[in-house]
Amino acid sequence: MLSKAVASAVSVTLNPKTTSKFFGLKRVSFVSSDSLVFGGKNSSFNADGLKKSRSCSRMESFVTKASASAQPLKNADELIDSVETFIFDCDGVIWKGDKLIDGVPETLDMLRSKGKRLVFVTNNSTKSRKQYGKKFETLGLTVTEVKDSFLSIVCLKFHRIPSPNSSEFSQEEIFASSFAAAAYLKSIDFPKDKKVYVVGEDGILKELELAGFQYLGGPEDGGKKIELKPGFLMEHDKDVGAVVVGFDRYFNYYKVQYGTLCIRENPGCLFIATNRDAVTHLTDAQEWAGGGSMVGAFVGSTQREPLVVGKPSTFMMDYLANKFGIQKSQICMVGDRLDTDILFGQNGGCKTLLVLSGVTSLSMLQSPNNSIQPDFYTNKISDFLSLKAAAV
Repeated sequence: MLSKAVASAVSVTLNPKTTSKFFGLKRVSFVSSDSLVFGGKNSSFNADGLKKSRSCSRMESFVTKASASAQPLKNADELIDSVETFIFDCDGVIWKGDKLIDGVPETLDMLRSKGKRLVFVTNNSTKSRKQYGKKFETLGLTVTEVKDSFLSIVCLKFHRIPSPNSSEFSQEEIFASSFAAAAYLKSIDFPKDKKVYVVGEDGILKELELAGFQYLGGPEDGGKKIELKPGFLMEHDKDVGAVVVGFDRYFNYYKVQYGTLCIRENPGCLFIATNRDAVTHLTDAQEWAGGGSMVGAFVGSTQREPLVVGKPSTFMMDYLANKFGIQKSQICMVGDRLDTDILFGQNGGCKTLLVLSGVTSLSMLQSPNNSIQPDFYTNKISDFLSLKAAAV
């Protein structure tokens, strides 16, 4: 089972009156006046100290160290040789919508041939790990599932249709925020007699089921409506002990009201967000409103901030490092978002590479208003190939 130390790495702001029932976490550390992170290196006071805090606010306001401006990636080999593991975001890095970004298969083959461990971490909660494996397959990757116990993770072996210079296959991991939500509940011994109300899609449901949790909601509540009449009182399940909010294309007022009642009226009910991404890539033609828009509705209605298990929380980073025994200094995080991917890597103490193939443009990176600077930036991950060739 995942250790409490790893579980405690989740960034969280909590209602101090309703937290202690489910959190077996003993140490917390203040990162700034308006954010709280469990289990930091400088953790110094007991969770009972939470009672002294009147309120907690936005969870994603991590403290970032002042850093020099990001440098363009010029020597790919130097970066590749300096780390053992590459963590890739998916949307905007590997694909856009259902279209593979040019040069990705060849780049992954090259990294595998050098013996690098490849890990894919996505904030998109609409799919389970197994479903993401199938998406890789539809994009030209052959996937074979290797079943393992939950929290020993579902390991996915996959490879492209072999080319003369490609490695046959390698073991890699796919981490989605849908899995992170279930893994987090598992790690804190969430009571099995309690239920989880899901505002999200099938991926969250499948991961909760695999973890052995009772749940309700999800896509089937997408068609439900509230008929407002004088004196109408909406009932809700008093056994709901957590509300998990993720990206939801079936989002409606019924879900907002039901989840709000659970969070506000059920003692100790947790408010968990898979991510707070402002936008996402549903197609390669434009950006679409992301999971943060759904989470924001509940922040407004409950006046509470969620516990975020996806990036930039280091929950999945710590899980990965503990599972494989990897030093975080030997990891390079590759992503297209500054406030999730790059901050995720920086919070975890990893090297960071921003690619401009997704939501972040060069002007956004170099804006005076941007305080998050990766170690390096480049146009897309296939630059690893051209920069490697140029160096030779």
